[in-house]
Amino acid sequence: MNSVSGTKEPNYSWLALGDSYTIGESVLETERYPVQAVAILGKSGTHFGEPEIIARTGWTTGDLQHALDIKKPISRNYDVVTLLIGVNNQFQRRSRAEYQEQFSALLKRSIALSGDRPSHVFVLSIPDYAVTPFAIQMNTKEISLEIDSFNRINKEISLFEQVNWLDITGESRKAANDPSLVAGDGLHFSGKEYAVWASLLANMIEQKISKH
Repeated sequence: MNSVSGTKEPNYSWLALGDSYTIGESVLETERYPVQAVAILGKSGTHFGEPEIIARTGWTTGDLQHALDIKKPISRNYDVVTLLIGVNNQFQRRSRAEYQEQFSALLKRSIALSGDRPSHVFVLSIPDYAVTPFAIQMNTKEISLEIDSFNRINKEISLFEQVNWLDITGESRKAANDPSLVAGDGLHFSGKEYAVWASLLANMIEQKISKH
């Protein structure tokens, strides 16, 4: 089997958990941030197979938990597990207390799926859709403040569990002044924006995963 990052056999496996941002709503499959990160890593000699993605547009933390109960991941020893979840908790006005409890459970599950290697788990902060055309008639200041509050929760839990935490929220906010960072649906981010996340994530992963 060839890796998605080149012709060499893949050395590493990747499980990507999340929502629309992970499944790449409104962009090509090759533009999804996990797929782009795998391509970047492959160019530097760290070869992954095609990422296994468990994500769907609209999913909250509760939806992801339910999906993991039904769709069992194919391994319990992934070399990389990424988790990006929470924007729909905010959008659906679900409580921070619920998010804290469910995100904590999801992160513990992610660690278990990495073979109990917290250093192989990577949490990405929630992007800010307040900068997109979709949100123009909304209270964008309130959205941004709420996104920040959810991110404080996932960062605190991530640090406690000693996993890697990557801030992509600031990068997402650059879309306010650069329409090319927004997908054609006016709500999600573009492959160009996902490329930024992928580059940051690949750099972080390279520091944690030994090359063969």
